[in-house]
Amino acid sequence: MDELLADLLRWCDTGAAVGLATVVGTWHSAPYPIGTAMLVAPDGAMTGSVSGGCVEAALYEACQEVLRTGRPSLLRYGVTGDDALEAGLTCGGTIEVFVERVDRAGSPWVAVLAEAVRSAAPVAVLTCVRGTPEQRGRRIVAGPDTHHGTFGDTRLDRAAVDAGRRLLAAGESARVDLSSDGRAEPVSVLVRAYVPSPRLIVFGAVDVAAELARFGSALGYRVTVCDARPVFATARRFPLAQEVVVDWPHRYLAGEARAGRLDARTAVCVLTHDEKFDVPVLRLALEDLDLSFVGALGSRRTHHDRLGRLRAAGVGESALARLASPIGLDVGGRTAAETALSIAAELVAVRHGRSGGRLRDGSGSIHG
Repeated sequence: MDELLADLLRWCDTGAAVGLATVVGTWHSAPYPIGTAMLVAPDGAMTGSVSGGCVEAALYEACQEVLRTGRPSLLRYGVTGDDALEAGLTCGGTIEVFVERVDRAGSPWVAVLAEAVRSAAPVAVLTCVRGTPEQRGRRIVAGPDTHHGTFGDTRLDRAAVDAGRRLLAAGESARVDLSSDGRAEPVSVLVRAYVPSPRLIVFGAVDVAAELARFGSALGYRVTVCDARPVFATARRFPLAQEVVVDWPHRYLAGEARAGRLDARTAVCVLTHDEKFDVPVLRLALEDLDLSFVGALGSRRTHHDRLGRLRAAGVGESALARLASPIGLDVGGRTAAETALSIAAELVAVRHGRSGGRLRDGSGSIHG
């Protein structure tokens, strides 16, 4: 649960209302993706950001206004015009932001969302951001098998829930434009997917693992550090890991797979430098599991030797091609923190389908 969602649920629990501004559309070099939000609390405190500072002041006022009136609005911000005081984006992009009042009495979906999040169940919140005045701001909360709420139109509800579940299965948030089917206005629905945090499993209770746990937690991963040596695998050494496990790496990973606690978003980083640990766990991760990332620490010589041992253990070439080794991007890291930073950077690059080169040497979209 991120800070903004925690604040939203906390204020709604007290019965107070908050102003919520959510990015529902982006074009060109928009700074943040669809689903990013900022919240203005009753005491005037602000949580979150939608543009890195370009339009927050204007949206702060818009949130204050919606708290007074209760009337939601759809605002668009593009490149700043000639007026120096005009709110706009300096990056050349355009964003559309839905601003609304949220409170427990008028927003029964909040309680459904809170229960799903607290029980770590995947759920999508579907918000009608463009449609008739009666539809705008209405929500449906959809899980894999159930949903609550309505937009006031059975066919629209069905189409929106189907789209929401597809995005929820992918763990993605997006805006969906639905066919009007003769309705007076086209309908746009923001699907905001709330899924349990992806897992980052780090094998090897070494100094790099402690720094990687710090970066992984900041990136939104639920971090596990596992090592067969109890003297090294202690919670005190890894305070930012969500769990520290004493077990053989391959045995732990196999147990998590059998329990259904791994998925296609799970990343595995092997930092052990010891063939009796790394060969069995890498063989399992590469040959038998559908994971987002499998990487192993070591020099190029270590990598070459490790490939030989994995081939001898029966790992095929297609599986070996999935191995990110030597792990990390080429930033010249030497210290534990620098090495962990290079690994974290590779995790981000892989997540977004990027190669990890220098931005100044590229020509495409920075955020796309």
